[in-house]
Amino acid sequence: MNETIRFFDWKEEIEKVGMQSIGDDLILFDQPVLSSVLDHPVKVDVTTIIICRQGRCRGTVNLEPNEGEGPGLIILPRNSILQFKEISDDFSSLFIIMSESFLNSLNIEEKMPLWMSVRETPYIPVTEEELEALVIYYEMLKNAMRFEDNPYLLNTARHLTIAFFYGMGYSLHRKGLRDNKRTSSRSDVILERFLNQLRNEYRTHRSLNHYADVLCLSPKYLSKMITESSGKSPVQWIKEYVIHEAQALLTSSNLTIQQISDELNFPSQSFFGKYFKRYTGVSPKNYRSQEFR
Repeated sequence: MNETIRFFDWKEEIEKVGMQSIGDDLILFDQPVLSSVLDHPVKVDVTTIIICRQGRCRGTVNLEPNEGEGPGLIILPRNSILQFKEISDDFSSLFIIMSESFLNSLNIEEKMPLWMSVRETPYIPVTEEELEALVIYYEMLKNAMRFEDNPYLLNTARHLTIAFFYGMGYSLHRKGLRDNKRTSSRSDVILERFLNQLRNEYRTHRSLNHYADVLCLSPKYLSKMITESSGKSPVQWIKEYVIHEAQALLTSSNLTIQQISDELNFPSQSFFGKYFKRYTGVSPKNYRSQEFR
């Protein structure tokens, strides 16, 4: 059977280390479980927050080179394609895994600005004082999880995490990772709805009209709102998702180009090749060769 990009089986991995959890909603552990993602691109179907206390790691997130070192914070949103290439011997971090349903239940204003920032910059350097605050957040979650019979445990975790997001949102603004301060607006809400839909359907739908219909908006209005909120048009977002997936499949699987074309729901291999070359400047075959990797 041909190999394709696989979701990182975090459940299997963390069984090897000590952890604390609230079902699959929120999981904490403090030992790296990165051996399975060394040298092989994988997808993650959960959001992973890594509080880096010391050491250094290097790799790619959605095919873009990224490095992180302590003290710092790495946020890997759901459906990221990631690959770790190098991890220093002194790497020490705290790991927090959040399910999609847990994140959605937070319903907080600062979530979208934070997510828009970390999509481009997953690694955020922090001061020693900010690192201490992050560790305190982790330890508060960990201590709360000791009381497994607490009927309010999940709500406690939600409120602690809401405070975390608001705090990090402020930190991102102060560090200048965003060009301007943003408050939740209609365009932000529409952007979040669009990206949620896109993450689920980019393999099968690449039409602006499709997403406009699903969101009950006109294509012109949707384009205006998305561009206003993110600086990118819906067509750019769609293209980015499709091309990233195609590049990952070309460089990390033994699927044929025809199979990749089918996987991404193109009408033909020829159509896929033209689409890919239009946005990357090279054919899928040439991209797959070592020269373009």
